[in-house]
Amino acid sequence: MSKEAIAKKAEVVKDVNDKLNAAESAIVVDYRGLTVAEVTDLRKQLRDAGVQMSVIKNKVLDRAVEGTNYEDLKSLFVGPTAVAFSNEDAIAPAKIIKNFADDHDALEIKGGFIEKKVADLDTIDTYAAMPSRDELLSMLASALSDPMRKIARAVKAVADKENDGDDAAA
Repeated sequence: MSKEAIAKKAEVVKDVNDKLNAAESAIVVDYRGLTVAEVTDLRKQLRDAGVQMSVIKNKVLDRAVEGTNYEDLKSLFVGPTAVAFSNEDAIAPAKIIKNFADDHDALEIKGGFIEKKVADLDTIDTYAAMPSRDELLSMLASALSDPMRKIARAVKAVADKENDGDDAAA
């Protein structure tokens, strides 16, 4: 093999290694059996959530995880392998892929890592069932605003009562 070919392969491995290290989460899937339209739909859903999915050769993945915290994932790199990377929302890939896999039996989740920790299928399912960051923020805002609404209603009731008392005295 020429030095150029070896250098190109080393660059590909380095790029994948950089993606893994930069990612908050990555989910490894076997997409065999999905139609082109289904894969396109999945990629669109992932892209809309800021997640990138790449089909990567198993040998490249094997080399990319060497010396990282993700070496335990090596056993997953068998057969057709795609990896969904997210640098921002750690839960998004798990949630989208799990929902898609529920509707498409051909998509198989192999494993991955979430919040930079290797995760088994049960852990991925648990994270996928969690509300998204936006949903959690909405829930928090609602929880914080509820007591304020009660105070506002109480103050208004007191003000209305005082106004009614003033009207009766006149």
